[in-house]
Amino acid sequence: MKERMVLIGAGSAMFTRGLVLDLIRKGEETELALVDTDPESLEIAERLVHKMIQSRRAPITLSASTDRRKVLPGASVIICTIGVGGRRAWEQDVFIPRKYGVYQPVGDSVMPGGLSRALRMIPAMVAIAEDARELAPGALFFNYGNPMTAVCRAVRKATGAPVVGLCHGVNWVGHYLAGALGVSPQDFSYTAVGLNHLTWFTEFSIRGVDATTAMMRAAEERRPALDPAELGRSFAEAGTERREGDKKSEDSPLSWELFRLFGAFPSALDRHVSEFFPQLCRKGAYYQKTLGVNAFSFEQTIAYGDKIFDEMKDRALSSEPLGDDYFEEMGGEHEQVIAIIESIRRDRGNIYSANLPNQGQVPNLPEDVILESPARAARGGLHPLPLKPLSDGVLGTVIQKLACVETIVEAALEGSRRKFVQALVLDGALSSPEEAERLADELLRAQAQYLPQFSGDASVNA
Repeated sequence: MKERMVLIGAGSAMFTRGLVLDLIRKGEETELALVDTDPESLEIAERLVHKMIQSRRAPITLSASTDRRKVLPGASVIICTIGVGGRRAWEQDVFIPRKYGVYQPVGDSVMPGGLSRALRMIPAMVAIAEDARELAPGALFFNYGNPMTAVCRAVRKATGAPVVGLCHGVNWVGHYLAGALGVSPQDFSYTAVGLNHLTWFTEFSIRGVDATTAMMRAAEERRPALDPAELGRSFAEAGTERREGDKKSEDSPLSWELFRLFGAFPSALDRHVSEFFPQLCRKGAYYQKTLGVNAFSFEQTIAYGDKIFDEMKDRALSSEPLGDDYFEEMGGEHEQVIAIIESIRRDRGNIYSANLPNQGQVPNLPEDVILESPARAARGGLHPLPLKPLSDGVLGTVIQKLACVETIVEAALEGSRRKFVQALVLDGALSSPEEAERLADELLRAQAQYLPQFSGDASVNA
Protein backbone atom coordinates (compact mmCIF):
# COMPACT_ATOMS: atom_id res chain seq x y z
CA MET A 1 0.00 0.00 0.00
CA LYS A 2 1.06 3.59 -0.58
CA GLU A 3 1.67 5.21 2.79
CA ARG A 4 0.31 8.63 3.64
CA MET A 5 2.70 9.75 6.36
CA VAL A 6 2.34 12.79 8.63
CA LEU A 7 5.42 13.96 10.52
CA ILE A 8 4.44 16.26 13.41
CA GLY A 9 7.40 18.22 14.71
CA ALA A 10 9.15 18.35 11.34
CA GLY A 11 11.47 21.16 12.49
CA SER A 12 13.48 18.55 14.42
CA ALA A 13 17.09 19.16 13.40
CA MET A 14 18.11 15.53 12.76
CA PHE A 15 15.00 13.38 12.65
CA THR A 16 13.42 14.79 9.48
CA ARG A 17 16.57 14.37 7.42
CA GLY A 18 17.09 10.80 8.63
CA LEU A 19 13.47 9.81 7.99
CA VAL A 20 13.50 11.20 4.45
CA LEU A 21 16.82 9.47 3.72
CA ASP A 22 15.21 6.17 4.70
CA LEU A 23 12.16 6.87 2.53
CA ILE A 24 14.41 7.70 -0.43
CA ARG A 25 16.34 4.44 0.04
CA LYS A 26 13.11 2.47 0.25
CA GLY A 27 12.12 3.92 -3.12
CA GLU A 28 8.37 3.39 -2.80
CA GLU A 29 5.69 5.92 -3.59
CA THR A 30 4.84 7.89 -0.45
CA GLU A 31 2.84 10.95 0.49
CA LEU A 32 4.67 12.91 3.19
CA ALA A 33 3.08 15.82 5.06
CA LEU A 34 5.30 17.94 7.32
CA VAL A 35 3.77 19.71 10.33
CA ASP A 36 5.33 22.21 12.71
CA THR A 37 3.73 25.01 14.70
CA ASP A 38 6.76 27.26 14.06
CA PRO A 39 6.39 28.67 10.51
CA GLU A 40 10.13 29.35 10.16
CA SER A 41 11.13 25.83 11.20
CA LEU A 42 8.49 24.36 8.92
CA GLU A 43 9.69 26.39 5.93
CA ILE A 44 13.28 25.27 6.53
CA ALA A 45 12.22 21.62 6.81
CA GLU A 46 10.03 21.83 3.73
CA ARG A 47 12.74 23.44 1.60
CA LEU A 48 15.33 20.91 2.70
CA VAL A 49 13.10 17.89 2.12
CA HIS A 50 12.09 19.26 -1.28
CA LYS A 51 15.75 19.53 -2.26
CA MET A 52 16.39 15.97 -1.06
CA ILE A 53 13.47 14.60 -3.05
CA GLN A 54 14.41 16.53 -6.20
CA SER A 55 18.06 15.54 -5.96
CA ARG A 56 17.24 11.83 -5.92
CA ARG A 57 14.04 12.05 -7.97
CA ALA A 58 12.32 10.11 -5.25
CA PRO A 59 8.62 9.14 -5.64
CA ILE A 60 7.62 11.21 -2.61
CA THR A 61 4.77 13.73 -2.77
CA LEU A 62 5.44 16.53 -0.28
CA SER A 63 3.12 18.92 1.54
CA ALA A 64 3.47 21.07 4.65
CA SER A 65 1.19 22.86 7.12
CA THR A 66 1.26 24.54 10.50
CA ASP A 67 -2.24 23.08 11.10
CA ARG A 68 -2.10 19.30 11.59
CA ARG A 69 -5.87 18.97 11.18
CA LYS A 70 -5.51 19.92 7.53
CA VAL A 71 -3.22 17.02 6.72
CA LEU A 72 -4.27 14.28 9.17
CA PRO A 73 -7.38 13.03 7.30
CA GLY A 74 -6.48 9.83 5.48
CA ALA A 75 -3.08 9.43 7.16
CA SER A 76 -1.85 5.84 7.40
CA VAL A 77 1.17 6.70 9.59
CA ILE A 78 1.57 9.50 12.17
CA ILE A 79 5.01 10.17 13.65
CA CYS A 80 5.45 12.71 16.45
CA THR A 81 8.81 14.27 17.29
CA ILE A 82 7.59 17.43 19.01
CA GLY A 83 9.53 19.25 21.71
CA VAL A 84 7.29 21.92 23.24
CA GLY A 85 9.31 25.08 23.81
CA GLY A 86 12.34 23.76 21.94
CA ARG A 87 15.88 23.99 23.24
CA ARG A 88 15.30 27.30 25.01
CA ALA A 89 12.63 25.82 27.29
CA TRP A 90 14.77 22.69 27.72
CA GLU A 91 17.60 24.87 29.02
CA GLN A 92 15.38 26.17 31.82
CA ASP A 93 14.46 22.59 32.79
CA VAL A 94 18.14 21.98 33.53
CA PHE A 95 19.56 25.36 34.55
CA ILE A 96 16.93 26.24 37.15
CA PRO A 97 17.39 22.99 39.16
CA ARG A 98 21.15 23.63 39.26
CA LYS A 99 20.41 26.44 41.73
CA TYR A 100 19.08 23.71 44.03
CA GLY A 101 22.12 21.47 43.65
CA VAL A 102 20.52 19.24 41.00
CA TYR A 103 22.76 18.53 37.99
CA GLN A 104 21.47 16.69 34.93
CA PRO A 105 23.29 15.68 31.75
CA VAL A 106 20.03 15.33 29.77
CA GLY A 107 16.96 16.47 31.69
CA ASP A 108 14.35 14.99 29.36
CA SER A 109 13.08 11.87 31.18
CA VAL A 110 13.31 11.97 34.98
CA MET A 111 14.57 14.21 37.80
CA PRO A 112 13.24 17.81 37.90
CA GLY A 113 14.16 18.52 34.28
CA GLY A 114 12.26 15.54 32.92
CA LEU A 115 9.26 16.23 35.15
CA SER A 116 9.15 19.87 34.05
CA ARG A 117 9.31 18.77 30.42
CA ALA A 118 6.41 16.35 31.01
CA LEU A 119 4.14 19.22 32.05
CA ARG A 120 4.66 20.85 28.63
CA MET A 121 4.67 17.71 26.51
CA ILE A 122 1.68 15.81 27.85
CA PRO A 123 -1.13 18.28 27.02
CA ALA A 124 0.28 18.83 23.54
CA MET A 125 0.56 15.11 22.83
CA VAL A 126 -2.92 14.43 24.21
CA ALA A 127 -4.33 17.07 21.83
CA ILE A 128 -2.51 15.46 18.89
CA ALA A 129 -3.82 12.03 19.92
CA GLU A 130 -7.40 13.34 20.06
CA ASP A 131 -7.05 14.72 16.52
CA ALA A 132 -5.49 11.47 15.34
CA ARG A 133 -8.39 9.41 16.73
CA GLU A 134 -10.90 11.69 15.06
CA LEU A 135 -9.24 12.24 11.67
CA ALA A 136 -7.05 9.16 11.12
CA PRO A 137 -8.34 6.41 13.43
CA GLY A 138 -6.65 3.59 11.52
CA ALA A 139 -3.19 5.15 11.36
CA LEU A 140 -0.09 3.68 12.95
CA PHE A 141 0.77 6.25 15.63
CA PHE A 142 4.38 6.59 16.80
CA ASN A 143 5.87 8.92 19.40
CA TYR A 144 9.55 9.83 19.76
CA GLY A 145 9.09 12.72 22.21
CA ASN A 146 10.41 12.59 25.76
CA PRO A 147 9.71 11.88 28.55
CA MET A 148 8.70 8.76 26.63
CA THR A 149 7.15 6.73 29.46
CA ALA A 150 5.08 9.61 30.84
CA VAL A 151 3.94 10.83 27.41
CA CYS A 152 2.81 7.39 26.23
CA ARG A 153 1.08 6.66 29.53
CA ALA A 154 -0.76 10.02 29.45
CA VAL A 155 -1.92 9.58 25.86
CA ARG A 156 -3.21 6.07 26.53
CA LYS A 157 -4.86 7.12 29.82
CA ALA A 158 -6.50 10.30 28.54
CA THR A 159 -7.51 9.27 25.01
CA GLY A 160 -7.09 5.54 24.51
CA ALA A 161 -5.15 6.26 21.31
CA PRO A 162 -2.85 3.31 20.48
CA VAL A 163 0.38 5.31 20.57
CA VAL A 164 3.64 3.36 20.36
CA GLY A 165 6.81 4.87 21.79
CA LEU A 166 10.03 4.30 19.85
CA CYS A 167 13.62 5.01 20.86
CA HIS A 168 16.88 3.78 19.35
CA GLY A 169 18.65 3.49 22.73
CA VAL A 170 18.25 -0.26 23.15
CA ASN A 171 19.45 -0.94 19.62
CA TRP A 172 22.49 1.30 20.15
CA VAL A 173 23.38 -0.30 23.45
CA GLY A 174 22.98 -3.75 21.91
CA HIS A 175 25.69 -2.76 19.41
CA TYR A 176 27.78 -1.31 22.25
CA LEU A 177 27.61 -4.51 24.29
CA ALA A 178 28.48 -6.62 21.27
CA GLY A 179 31.57 -4.45 20.86
CA ALA A 180 32.39 -4.84 24.56
CA LEU A 181 32.29 -8.62 24.10
CA GLY A 182 34.33 -8.51 20.89
CA VAL A 183 31.62 -9.99 18.66
CA SER A 184 29.56 -8.69 15.77
CA PRO A 185 26.07 -7.36 16.54
CA GLN A 186 24.65 -10.12 14.32
CA ASP A 187 26.08 -12.76 16.69
CA PHE A 188 24.81 -11.06 19.88
CA SER A 189 21.26 -11.64 21.14
CA TYR A 190 19.57 -10.17 24.18
CA THR A 191 16.35 -9.45 26.05
CA ALA A 192 15.87 -5.88 27.25
CA VAL A 193 12.93 -4.71 29.35
CA GLY A 194 12.18 -1.78 31.64
CA LEU A 195 11.46 1.93 31.30
CA ASN A 196 12.68 4.05 28.42
CA HIS A 197 16.25 5.17 29.22
CA LEU A 198 16.31 2.60 32.03
CA THR A 199 15.77 -0.54 29.98
CA TRP A 200 17.48 -3.52 31.59
CA PHE A 201 19.33 -6.07 29.45
CA THR A 202 18.39 -9.20 31.40
CA GLU A 203 19.61 -11.96 29.05
CA PHE A 204 22.66 -12.15 26.80
CA SER A 205 23.85 -14.77 24.33
CA ILE A 206 26.50 -15.15 21.64
CA ARG A 207 25.47 -17.38 18.75
CA GLY A 208 22.86 -18.97 21.01
CA VAL A 209 25.17 -19.60 23.99
CA ASP A 210 24.57 -17.80 27.29
CA ALA A 211 27.00 -14.87 27.61
CA THR A 212 26.40 -13.76 31.20
CA THR A 213 29.84 -14.98 32.30
CA ALA A 214 31.45 -13.14 29.38
CA MET A 215 29.59 -9.99 30.41
CA MET A 216 30.85 -10.28 33.99
CA ARG A 217 34.39 -10.73 32.69
CA ALA A 218 34.02 -7.61 30.54
CA ALA A 219 32.76 -5.70 33.57
CA GLU A 220 35.74 -6.74 35.69
CA GLU A 221 38.21 -5.86 32.92
CA ARG A 222 36.94 -2.27 32.96
CA ARG A 223 37.67 -1.65 36.63
CA PRO A 224 41.46 -1.26 36.50
CA ALA A 225 41.24 0.68 33.23
CA LEU A 226 38.89 3.34 34.60
CA ASP A 227 40.21 6.81 33.80
CA PRO A 228 37.96 9.68 34.95
CA ALA A 229 39.58 11.98 32.42
CA GLU A 230 38.13 9.84 29.62
CA LEU A 231 34.60 9.64 31.02
CA GLY A 232 31.53 11.67 30.24
CA ARG A 233 32.43 12.94 26.82
CA SER A 234 30.03 15.05 24.80
CA PHE A 235 26.75 13.79 23.39
CA ALA A 236 28.04 13.98 19.81
CA GLU A 237 31.23 12.04 20.60
CA ALA A 238 29.43 9.39 22.63
CA GLY A 239 26.80 8.89 19.93
CA THR A 240 29.40 8.46 17.19
CA GLU A 241 31.36 5.96 19.25
CA ARG A 242 28.31 3.85 20.11
CA ARG A 243 27.42 3.57 16.45
CA GLU A 244 30.93 2.34 15.72
CA GLY A 245 30.57 -0.32 18.42
CA ASP A 246 34.07 0.33 19.81
CA LYS A 247 34.36 -1.72 22.99
CA LYS A 248 36.82 0.79 24.48
CA SER A 249 34.62 3.81 23.93
CA GLU A 250 32.14 5.36 26.36
CA ASP A 251 32.62 2.74 29.06
CA SER A 252 29.84 4.09 31.32
CA PRO A 253 31.26 2.83 34.63
CA LEU A 254 28.03 3.40 36.56
CA SER A 255 26.12 1.16 34.15
CA TRP A 256 28.77 -1.56 34.47
CA GLU A 257 28.70 -1.21 38.26
CA LEU A 258 24.93 -1.62 38.24
CA PHE A 259 25.36 -4.71 36.06
CA ARG A 260 27.72 -6.22 38.61
CA LEU A 261 25.17 -5.44 41.35
CA PHE A 262 21.91 -6.45 39.67
CA GLY A 263 23.08 -8.96 37.05
CA ALA A 264 21.36 -6.87 34.38
CA PHE A 265 22.79 -4.07 32.24
CA PRO A 266 20.91 -0.74 32.03
CA SER A 267 20.32 1.14 28.80
CA ALA A 268 20.93 3.81 27.59
CA LEU A 269 24.38 4.10 29.26
CA ASP A 270 25.51 6.56 31.92
CA ARG A 271 24.34 9.79 30.31
CA HIS A 272 20.73 8.67 30.84
CA VAL A 273 21.09 5.97 33.51
CA SER A 274 22.74 8.33 36.02
CA GLU A 275 19.52 10.38 36.13
CA PHE A 276 17.54 7.38 37.39
CA PHE A 277 19.82 7.05 40.42
CA PRO A 278 20.17 10.59 41.83
CA GLN A 279 20.96 9.10 45.23
CA LEU A 280 24.20 7.71 43.74
CA CYS A 281 25.19 11.02 42.12
CA ARG A 282 24.38 13.66 44.74
CA LYS A 283 24.97 17.19 43.45
CA GLY A 284 25.99 15.67 40.14
CA ALA A 285 29.03 13.82 41.50
CA TYR A 286 30.25 11.40 38.85
CA TYR A 287 33.74 9.86 39.08
CA GLN A 288 35.50 13.10 40.07
CA LYS A 289 33.39 15.10 37.61
CA THR A 290 30.01 16.86 37.64
CA LEU A 291 27.14 15.58 35.53
CA GLY A 292 25.95 18.01 32.90
CA VAL A 293 28.98 20.26 33.43
CA ASN A 294 32.22 18.47 32.59
CA ALA A 295 30.65 15.01 32.28
CA PHE A 296 28.18 14.80 29.38
CA SER A 297 28.07 18.57 29.18
CA PHE A 298 24.50 19.80 28.82
CA GLU A 299 25.73 23.07 27.34
CA GLN A 300 27.56 21.12 24.63
CA THR A 301 24.40 19.14 23.87
CA ILE A 302 22.41 22.35 23.41
CA ALA A 303 25.16 23.93 21.32
CA TYR A 304 25.32 20.79 19.18
CA GLY A 305 21.56 20.96 18.55
CA ASP A 306 21.74 24.65 17.65
CA LYS A 307 24.65 23.95 15.30
CA ILE A 308 22.83 21.13 13.51
CA PHE A 309 19.73 23.30 13.09
CA ASP A 310 21.80 26.19 11.69
CA GLU A 311 23.45 23.81 9.23
CA MET A 312 20.03 22.50 8.24
CA LYS A 313 18.84 26.08 7.66
CA ASP A 314 21.90 26.97 5.57
CA ARG A 315 21.46 23.89 3.38
CA ALA A 316 17.75 24.51 2.97
CA LEU A 317 18.08 28.17 1.97
CA SER A 318 21.21 27.80 -0.15
CA SER A 319 20.90 27.91 -3.92
CA GLU A 320 23.54 25.17 -4.10
CA PRO A 321 22.39 21.57 -4.65
CA LEU A 322 22.89 19.02 -1.91
CA GLY A 323 26.11 17.06 -2.17
CA ASP A 324 26.31 13.28 -2.16
CA ASP A 325 27.61 13.40 1.40
CA TYR A 326 24.19 14.59 2.55
CA PHE A 327 22.69 11.27 1.50
CA GLU A 328 25.11 9.04 3.38
CA GLU A 329 23.56 6.63 5.86
CA MET A 330 23.15 8.13 9.32
CA GLY A 331 22.11 6.75 12.69
CA GLY A 332 19.63 8.41 14.99
CA GLU A 333 16.15 8.20 16.42
CA HIS A 334 14.57 7.63 13.01
CA GLU A 335 16.60 4.57 12.16
CA GLN A 336 14.04 1.78 12.70
CA VAL A 337 10.60 3.28 12.09
CA ILE A 338 10.48 2.63 8.33
CA ALA A 339 11.61 -0.96 8.87
CA ILE A 340 8.95 -1.38 11.58
CA ILE A 341 6.21 -0.07 9.29
CA GLU A 342 7.32 -2.41 6.50
CA SER A 343 7.40 -5.40 8.87
CA ILE A 344 3.85 -4.59 9.98
CA ARG A 345 2.51 -4.09 6.46
CA ARG A 346 4.13 -7.29 5.15
CA ASP A 347 3.38 -9.29 8.32
CA ARG A 348 7.05 -10.19 8.70
CA GLY A 349 7.06 -10.47 12.48
CA ASN A 350 10.47 -8.86 13.03
CA ILE A 351 11.34 -8.03 16.65
CA TYR A 352 11.94 -4.45 17.83
CA SER A 353 12.08 -2.65 21.16
CA ALA A 354 8.89 -0.63 21.74
CA ASN A 355 7.12 1.27 24.52
CA LEU A 356 3.70 -0.30 25.05
CA PRO A 357 1.26 -0.93 27.92
CA ASN A 358 1.97 -3.96 30.06
CA GLN A 359 -0.67 -6.53 29.14
CA GLY A 360 1.00 -9.39 30.93
CA GLN A 361 4.36 -9.38 29.16
CA VAL A 362 5.99 -8.73 32.55
CA PRO A 363 3.84 -10.66 35.04
CA ASN A 364 5.17 -9.03 38.23
CA LEU A 365 4.41 -5.46 37.13
CA PRO A 366 0.97 -3.75 37.08
CA GLU A 367 -1.12 -3.84 33.93
CA ASP A 368 -1.18 -0.80 31.63
CA VAL A 369 2.07 0.75 32.86
CA ILE A 370 4.26 1.64 29.88
CA LEU A 371 7.19 -0.70 29.41
CA GLU A 372 9.98 -0.75 26.86
CA SER A 373 10.35 -4.38 25.80
CA PRO A 374 10.60 -6.65 22.75
CA ALA A 375 7.61 -6.56 20.42
CA ARG A 376 6.79 -8.35 17.19
CA ALA A 377 5.98 -6.07 14.23
CA ALA A 378 3.29 -7.97 12.35
CA ARG A 379 -0.21 -7.55 10.98
CA GLY A 380 -2.12 -5.13 13.20
CA GLY A 381 0.87 -3.37 14.73
CA LEU A 382 3.47 -4.08 17.41
CA HIS A 383 2.70 -6.99 19.74
CA PRO A 384 4.75 -7.32 22.96
CA LEU A 385 6.36 -10.68 23.68
CA PRO A 386 5.75 -12.52 26.97
CA LEU A 387 8.78 -12.35 29.27
CA LYS A 388 9.99 -13.81 32.55
CA PRO A 389 9.26 -11.94 35.80
CA LEU A 390 11.87 -9.33 36.67
CA SER A 391 14.29 -10.09 39.48
CA ASP A 392 13.50 -8.38 42.78
CA GLY A 393 16.31 -5.82 42.46
CA VAL A 394 15.51 -4.79 38.89
CA LEU A 395 11.80 -4.82 39.73
CA GLY A 396 12.46 -2.36 42.55
CA THR A 397 14.21 0.14 40.27
CA VAL A 398 11.27 0.07 37.85
CA ILE A 399 8.44 0.25 40.39
CA GLN A 400 10.13 3.17 42.16
CA LYS A 401 9.99 5.26 38.99
CA LEU A 402 6.53 4.13 37.86
CA ALA A 403 4.92 5.81 40.89
CA CYS A 404 6.59 9.07 39.92
CA VAL A 405 5.48 8.65 36.28
CA GLU A 406 1.84 8.20 37.29
CA THR A 407 1.97 11.25 39.55
CA ILE A 408 3.49 13.57 36.94
CA VAL A 409 0.96 12.34 34.37
CA GLU A 410 -1.85 13.35 36.71
CA ALA A 411 -0.14 16.67 37.47
CA ALA A 412 0.09 17.48 33.76
CA LEU A 413 -3.45 16.39 32.90
CA GLU A 414 -5.05 18.14 35.89
CA GLY A 415 -2.81 21.22 36.08
CA SER A 416 -2.04 20.32 39.68
CA ARG A 417 0.87 22.08 41.38
CA ARG A 418 0.42 19.83 44.41
CA LYS A 419 0.96 16.70 42.33
CA PHE A 420 3.94 18.28 40.60
CA VAL A 421 5.52 18.79 44.02
CA GLN A 422 4.64 15.20 44.94
CA ALA A 423 6.39 13.96 41.79
CA LEU A 424 9.50 15.99 42.62
CA VAL A 425 9.59 14.41 46.08
CA LEU A 426 9.02 10.89 44.71
CA ASP A 427 11.79 11.40 42.15
CA GLY A 428 14.37 11.64 44.93
CA ALA A 429 16.74 14.32 43.66
CA LEU A 430 15.78 16.96 46.24
CA SER A 431 16.50 17.11 49.95
CA SER A 432 13.15 18.24 51.38
CA PRO A 433 9.48 18.90 50.53
CA GLU A 434 10.09 22.62 51.08
CA GLU A 435 12.84 22.59 48.48
CA ALA A 436 10.53 20.72 46.09
CA GLU A 437 7.87 23.42 46.53
CA ARG A 438 10.29 26.24 45.81
CA LEU A 439 11.68 24.53 42.73
CA ALA A 440 8.20 23.64 41.46
CA ASP A 441 7.10 27.26 41.69
CA GLU A 442 10.19 28.56 39.92
CA LEU A 443 9.83 26.04 37.08
CA LEU A 444 6.11 26.75 36.70
CA ARG A 445 6.78 30.49 36.47
CA ALA A 446 9.62 30.06 33.96
CA GLN A 447 7.54 27.77 31.69
CA ALA A 448 4.17 29.50 32.21
CA GLN A 449 3.68 30.30 28.52
CA TYR A 450 3.64 26.56 27.76
CA LEU A 451 1.47 25.53 30.74
CA PRO A 452 -2.06 26.88 30.23
CA GLN A 453 -3.48 24.03 32.33
CA PHE A 454 -1.99 25.69 35.43
CA SER A 455 -3.55 29.11 34.84
CA GLY A 456 -6.39 28.40 37.29
CA ASP A 457 -4.14 27.25 40.13
CA ALA A 458 -4.05 30.16 42.61
CA SER A 459 -0.92 28.78 44.28
CA VAL A 460 0.99 29.04 40.99
CA ASN A 461 -0.15 32.60 40.29
CA ALA A 462 0.40 33.89 43.82
